[in-house]
Amino acid sequence: AGVNGWSVRADVSQLKAGDIPMRVFGKTGEKLTIIGQAGGRFPLISKEEAEAIVLRAYELGINYFDNAHSYWDGRSEEVYGAVLPPFRKKVFITTKSVKRTRKGAEEELNLSLKRLKTDYVDLWQIHSVNEKAEVQEIFAPGGAIEAFEAAKKAGKCRFIGFTGHHDPAVHLEMLKAYDKYDTILMPLHIADPAYLSFEKQVLPIAVERGMGIQGMKNFANAKLLQSFSASECLRYVLSLPVHCTAIGCTTIGQLEDDVRIAQQFKPYSAEQMVALRERAKSIKGPSLEDWKRNVEGQVAMTSRQPYHGG
Repeated sequence: AGVNGWSVRADVSQLKAGDIPMRVFGKTGEKLTIIGQAGGRFPLISKEEAEAIVLRAYELGINYFDNAHSYWDGRSEEVYGAVLPPFRKKVFITTKSVKRTRKGAEEELNLSLKRLKTDYVDLWQIHSVNEKAEVQEIFAPGGAIEAFEAAKKAGKCRFIGFTGHHDPAVHLEMLKAYDKYDTILMPLHIADPAYLSFEKQVLPIAVERGMGIQGMKNFANAKLLQSFSASECLRYVLSLPVHCTAIGCTTIGQLEDDVRIAQQFKPYSAEQMVALRERAKSIKGPSLEDWKRNVEGQVAMTSRQPYHGG
C-alpha cells in the first residue's frame, strides 16, 4: 500500500535474517521456519523475478522451500536449481510427483533432481491426490508408493509425504492406507472450517500421528484478502498446530510483508480463532475454495489462472 505513489512500507533494513520463528517438523526432527517460499506462483512472473524472490527468502532466513515437478512445466524447479545449490546444506527443499505408478514417479524424481541441481530432496511428496481411485492406484502393485519407499531407502529423498486440496475424505483414505508418511500438506485458512474442512477432519489425525504438518492456501488464492488482512490470514494458520506453511509470493514486497508478520507472530486465543471463523462463514463454500469438491450445487468461481499448488 502507498500514499500518492509513495510506499508506506516499513524500513526494509528492520528485517533481520534469523528472526523468523522455527518449529520442529514433526517426527522428522528438522527445524523449519514457520513460513516457506513456494514455487507454485512463479508462472505469474519472469524467471529473473522468481530467482530474486528465492534469493531474498534465503537472505531473510527462510529455510523451507516448497516446489513440485509440475509447477511451470519444470521451470519452478529450475529457479531453485539456479539459486539454492550454494546453500544446499542450509535449506530444506521439497518437491512432488503427480504420477501414480512406480515407473512414472521415479522418472519425475530423476528429472526433478536434475532441475534442482541436487542429488537428493529433503521431502518428496505424492502430489495432489484428489480422488479415492487414485489412492488405490498409488498402493496397487507397481504403484507410486513403491517409488517413494525406494527413493527414501536410496537416499534420493530424506522424507516422504503426500498432498491434496480437493477433498478431506481423500486425505483420510491416504492416511488409512499407510502409516509410514513423515509429512502431510493440506489447505488451511480462516474459511476452511465452514466447508469440507481439512482443519476439522484431517489435522487432528496428523497431529496424533506426529507427522510434519504443512499448510497452504493461507489466503485462499488471495480471495480471503477481500475480507481479511494478510496478517489475520497468516496468523490464523500459524495459530493452528502446524509446523510451517507454504507461501507463494510474486514480489519481494509480498515476501517481506509475510516475513514481518511471521517475525511478529503471536498466536491467537481460542476466542479470537472462533471470532475469525464466524466472520468467514458468509463467504464459505466452493465459490471461495474453487479447488475443493463442489457439494453444494453452486457454480464455482473460476480464477483467471487457477493455482493448484501444494
